[in-house]
Amino acid sequence: MIDLHIHTTASDGQYTPAQIVDLASVAGLSLISITDHDTTDGTAEGGDAARAAGIGFIPGIEISVGGEDEIHILGYNIDANNAQLKAMCGGFAENRRLRGLRIIDYLKSYGVSLSLDNVQEYAGAGTIGRPHFARAMVDAGYAGTVREAFDKYLGTQEFKKIERPKPRPEAGIRTILAAGGIAVLAHPAQLDMDGAALESLLVELKSYGLGGLECYYSTHTPQQTELYLSLAEKHKIAVTGGSDFHGETVKPGISLGSGVDGSLCIELSDLSGIPALH
Repeated sequence: MIDLHIHTTASDGQYTPAQIVDLASVAGLSLISITDHDTTDGTAEGGDAARAAGIGFIPGIEISVGGEDEIHILGYNIDANNAQLKAMCGGFAENRRLRGLRIIDYLKSYGVSLSLDNVQEYAGAGTIGRPHFARAMVDAGYAGTVREAFDKYLGTQEFKKIERPKPRPEAGIRTILAAGGIAVLAHPAQLDMDGAALESLLVELKSYGLGGLECYYSTHTPQQTELYLSLAEKHKIAVTGGSDFHGETVKPGISLGSGVDGSLCIELSDLSGIPALH
């Protein structure tokens, strides 16, 4: 089995890259990709650990881009040391830092008193994201679960007003291409589009250089998976898949390699179009 959508402590995951490799080995995975949000900081450690464990490894990233709605673009086979990519990641980190200060003020207006230093403890050396705020809120007694923290505070329409600036889709895709990678639209079901609207978006993104679609994903229904596979075939783009594993405390119910209640069981033969896979 393989899993090409995994997060680590370099962004908002629970486990370090080396720990992810250990878990992948236990799960019997033969190929993985670490795709942290807006950073490649975990790829070197993950790659070294994977090689030592005899597990195939694809360096990756998940970039958040803007438009009418936020879109996530996965990048595979990237050069983590590419200057253009590193510059974009540096901008992401600064924007997240500034947003963190705004989130502290936002939560304070709702009676939630946290400090940025306290939240940083949950991120370790990584960049602060919403899951770190959520875990801090749970431990401080402001929410019973991470999900409750998102539902009440971090996933509301009011919260969206303090979102950080994001590059346009074409900028994110072209940066991945400049780093030698292939750009893939992540978890299309989360865009909440019907087939026609999604196809229109794919055509637009392909014009910027999009090369693939994440057809297999933990929460995709069989019907959605079939739709995405048909769109990938029609538009001659790569098929990829992964669990979006963050760890049990961050995204409960999603298991590395197998998704939600065994919803994933991706084999190499299920995928197509990524050079490192063949």
